[in-house]
Amino acid sequence: MAVTFRSTVLPNGLQILGEIDPSAHTAAAGFFVRTGARDEPTPLMGVSHFLEHMMFKGSERRGALQVNEDFDRIGASHNAFTSSEMTCFHAHVLPEHLPEAVGMLADILRPALRQADFDEEKGVILEEIAMYEDNPFMALYERMLERYYGTHPLGHRVLGTQASIQSLQRDQMDRFFQDRYASDTMALAVAGRVDFDALVQQAHAACGEWPRGTPGRDHGRFVPQVGDHAWTLPNLTRGYMGMLMPAPALNDPRRYAASLIAQIVGDAEGSRFYWSLVETGLAEEATCSFEGRDGVGEYLVIAACEREAMPKVKAQLLAELDQMVDSLEQAELDRAKARIATAVALAGERPAGRMTRLGSLWAYGMPHTTLDEEMARIESVTLQDLRTCLGEFPLRPVVTGQMTST
Repeated sequence: MAVTFRSTVLPNGLQILGEIDPSAHTAAAGFFVRTGARDEPTPLMGVSHFLEHMMFKGSERRGALQVNEDFDRIGASHNAFTSSEMTCFHAHVLPEHLPEAVGMLADILRPALRQADFDEEKGVILEEIAMYEDNPFMALYERMLERYYGTHPLGHRVLGTQASIQSLQRDQMDRFFQDRYASDTMALAVAGRVDFDALVQQAHAACGEWPRGTPGRDHGRFVPQVGDHAWTLPNLTRGYMGMLMPAPALNDPRRYAASLIAQIVGDAEGSRFYWSLVETGLAEEATCSFEGRDGVGEYLVIAACEREAMPKVKAQLLAELDQMVDSLEQAELDRAKARIATAVALAGERPAGRMTRLGSLWAYGMPHTTLDEEMARIESVTLQDLRTCLGEFPLRPVVTGQMTST
């Protein structure tokens, strides 16, 4: 039987979305919250990610140990993630355990936020921030985003900073939760072998009393900040560099062209960067990715090499970007289409992948599309579409950065 899309809205505004596949052997569910680092007041930077951790500390009904034991008892593959623009809590289980998994996810989404748990988890978050600071790619990326976005909240770090987390108080987190985790800014997405009507009844019983809210989001005008920057970290054996430049938003139809451009320029294997920098031994790594966001987007170029080779690597990266428009070939486009189509199809083979796609489309305010429709849109992109996109979003770095040893 074919996959069927179902959707409904509870009276309190909670969206329920499903891709039902009676032939699937598993089922997946995830609660998506349209809030992330960009929605935080700057003094509270990192509160969304910290709150994600606190959900697994339990509700008034169950503590952290009971949460883990209950998920383990049903064999759930469960986790959560926080990004700049959404937070998700999800589980992948055998179909007969889906009601329990959804019930547990709904329960932890009304967290107790115990002071003792908050104090304990703050140390975990601070350690996680320290680990990111020791990762040269992440340290470079976060600093570049801060320079690129300036005062725009997309420059916020998802984990926050040592200072913002140290000063964060439990009551501030509680107020943020009350403001942002409203029923009409959340969705429950499911995929696989699911009894959708029974799920809706269960969601109504478990979540129907959740309050509405009107948190909104800052979509103010964004002007990229220009600059070349350099930072240092101790004990690095390589030099790291990055470049950022404007690209289409994730909810812009030109995102398909942008994704293909990034594949051609800087996929990990078989791209222009790969053949001119990695395969030749000039760089250890050189990639380009398309980072689509709500209302804006950017291309990110990252490379790692011997410190002495950094000027030559930078020159080669810029040369590849500069000649892109005039040297595009159909064979490159065809290969890029095949790679993206394969990735889309692979993600769609598992209910967890379909669930994540469903919730992400909702989080970005995008209408549901089938995998076949998505594949058709990828296939329909032409060389002229790529050239048009490159004309509107030229591959000219706005912010560049490098990270070397102290």
